[in-house]
Amino acid sequence: MTRYRNFALFIALAAVWGTAFMAIKAGLAYFPPVLFAAVRYDIAGVLMLAYAAYAVDDPVPRGRGQWALVAVGATLLIAAYHALLFVGELNTTSAAAAVVVSLSPVLTTGFARVLLPSERLTAAGVVGLLLGLLGVVILAQPDPSNLLADDVVAKALVFLAATAFALGSVLTRRIDAELPIETMEAWSMVLGALLMHAVSAALPNESLGAVVWNAESVAALLYLSVVASAAGFLVYFDLLDRLGPIEINLVSYVAPVFAALSGWLFLEEVIGVPTVAGFLVIFAGFLLIKRRALVQEFDLVRRAVSDR
Repeated sequence: MTRYRNFALFIALAAVWGTAFMAIKAGLAYFPPVLFAAVRYDIAGVLMLAYAAYAVDDPVPRGRGQWALVAVGATLLIAAYHALLFVGELNTTSAAAAVVVSLSPVLTTGFARVLLPSERLTAAGVVGLLLGLLGVVILAQPDPSNLLADDVVAKALVFLAATAFALGSVLTRRIDAELPIETMEAWSMVLGALLMHAVSAALPNESLGAVVWNAESVAALLYLSVVASAAGFLVYFDLLDRLGPIEINLVSYVAPVFAALSGWLFLEEVIGVPTVAGFLVIFAGFLLIKRRALVQEFDLVRRAVSDR
């Protein structure tokens, strides 16, 4: 029963995080992008703070090291990642954005090899990293005569979002401090939202007056804030404890399927051959980089099944 429960939660998480790309695209018709991301995490941050107060003995970070973790999370994992992602999705499809974001585990490994002394990038790992980057190029299809085309720039912004997230993930491992993940996520969301509000206020075309409030805009905002962020991260925390970081990383490669299907169903987005090809190449890079860890995970699962 536990295996079925974990599988069901894994698929549910992939579905929620995949359809979040569609909800972002839908909401961008009514919100300025950076303000949209900021308001999303205003709501999600308050919900996560309430959960942290319930789940953790001391939900407030203490000391320089713990606040450094929150600062990295707020700056890179929340503010930079989501601001760049939301702006990028203005001119690309839900599926394409999800596929580019699926590069994050590959980039995380690359940054880890550079920034963490205990990590080392093998020749196969280098090939895997290059495959991941090649997948983004295949998806973006840059035209050498027009490298500043809207769709190319959009995918580049989403790539920078994935890069910010990967770098933030590694930098949190370099900081010599421990903090419950619920506390870190909650405070990172709140402070990240404040950073995005500051950026939004500095942009000429962003203001609350530009927001169109209707049933669709409110539904998109609530889905992203409550379902994708607050509830999604609660499921993520649960699965992280049960499955470990290797298996949970695979969510990044199931989510694009739901992003593509929901974008096609609700927004009539076309799933192009470059999107599929780019995804397959990025996934091949992930498999190459994580080949040993995946083999170990497969052996553990096989043994668990055979012992039943």
